[in-house]
Order: sequence, then structure tokens, then C-alpha cells
Amino acid sequence: QVQLVESGGGLVQAGGSLRLSCAVSGRTVSSYTMGWFRQAPGKEREFVAAIPWSSGHTNYADSVRGRFTISRDNAENTVYLQVNDLKPEDTAVYSCAARVTPLPTWAYWGRGTQVTVSS
Repeated sequence: QVQLVESGGGLVQAGGSLRLSCAVSGRTVSSYTMGWFRQAPGKEREFVAAIPWSSGHTNYADSVRGRFTISRDNAENTVYLQVNDLKPEDTAVYSCAARVTPLPTWAYWGRGTQVTVSS
């Protein structure tokens, strides 16, 4: 089992920034890929970014590339999502997820953290 706990969400004005954190605990995570997803009210959950625990390769949704940065701290077992130049359309619940590399199924999910961007 892998446990994921997000933090760092909040209310910000358009153009602002936040750093979201995902604390990871449980079984050894080196074989996992970590990801961030978001779900806005009335919309389906969408992929935001991903990073394997064992490499520096990153992947982003087109809508956030250049504004969001995913990273990890192996010593702290924490994954981060730096979100810059926020827009009202970025308002959503942001959730952390994990899957066993290279399987496609995201098997573990956190409860999410709310990000609200005011115009």
C-alpha cells in the first residue's frame, strides 16, 4: 500500500503561485511513477503532470506546460507541483496519484487539495 497526502492548496489571485506537496508513505516507492491530476466542478478529472520516482523525465498536459513544474525530493518522500501564473480556469481539486512503472493504471490516490484562482 502507498499513502498519499496532499497539501498546499489555497485561494490566490490570477497570476499568483502556489506549491502543492504530496507526502508519500508506505511500501518502497522507487518503482512508482507519481502524478498530479485535477478536477474542476462539473468536469472530468484531467492529467496535469507526472514524474517517475527513479528518473528525471517529466510529462505535462499542454494546458500547464511552461507554468507548472513537477519535482520530487527522494529524501523527504515528497512530490511537488509548483504552479505559477495561475488562471481562473486552473481552479480545481488537485490530487496526487501513484502507479507502478510502467503499468498504465493509477492505483493509489490522495484526497486532494483545493486550488481556487480569483480573477
